Amino acid sequence: MTVKSRTDGVASRQVLTRLGLGCLTAAMLGLGTAATAQTSPELRAAQTHKISAPQVVDDPALVEVLKGPQRPAGDVARDGARHPLESLTFWGLRPGATVLEMFPGAGYWVRILAPYAAKTHGHYITTVSALTGDEKDGAIQARVDKFKARWADASVYGEIGYAPLGKATTQLAPPGSVDLILTARNIHNLLWEKGEVDRTLALAFAALKPGGVLAVEEHRADPRAQIGDARDGYVATSTVIAAAKKAGFVFDGASEINANPKDTKDHPFGVWTLPPERQSAPDGKAPDPAFDRAKYDAIGESDRMTLRFRKPGG
Repeated sequence: MTVKSRTDGVASRQVLTRLGLGCLTAAMLGLGTAATAQTSPELRAAQTHKISAPQVVDDPALVEVLKGPQRPAGDVARDGARHPLESLTFWGLRPGATVLEMFPGAGYWVRILAPYAAKTHGHYITTVSALTGDEKDGAIQARVDKFKARWADASVYGEIGYAPLGKATTQLAPPGSVDLILTARNIHNLLWEKGEVDRTLALAFAALKPGGVLAVEEHRADPRAQIGDARDGYVATSTVIAAAKKAGFVFDGASEINANPKDTKDHPFGVWTLPPERQSAPDGKAPDPAFDRAKYDAIGESDRMTLRFRKPGG
């Protein structure tokens, strides 16, 4: 599978409200009453103005981790676009939780979630993936070894768990053992391989405890339609909701934490034209020094959906 992922501050080719006011509005998405009437109840909930009680951020451990020296300046500079405190609060992160991150990329969330788990006596697990068929011949184990070396300081990151994820994977963690699973900005990758979204979300569903949360952040195509299988990186909210429901999840909320109304979603190199990747030439070509980056840098990071799904029970 040819993969391309906009990751955490570096170019990569791997598979990888503000709080309380809530959810997407039909006006913001540019969707009229007639259009929303034809959508699922979950999508209508994400597209209508639902006011919920303000969420109070009262987690000193998370605040401390976000200020920690393990986070490089580049990560901290992106917090204005990624909103880690608000996002994790919306998703329901709690002290002592077992958290599994799918496709960790360059480590933006690793440097938050692993130290947080260590500090609060929880457990952080990450997938280590080889979804291109190269999981044979020890490729996944080599990736696990590389990841372990990178995050080896147990005094900061605790004892990280590793969940190899390849074509033959049958479970990510013991069934019903995980409190929260995060998939951030990588569902578009899974769409490029037939059946991969369904398979991956089914694995996530099995790993979560009853009542556990699937947390989703993804580049948002709305209000325009998703283009094909989202090779430009922008996914329709309805695509994500439908896939989560198919896996057995119940839609549990949408937030505008990571919205960016300046994102016109019509960029020459898809979402990767925008920061942080800032692509300026076709794949495989050297960066174009003559490419005018000004308007794309002014947009900032992409417009993203922030969704919460729950496994029934609990």
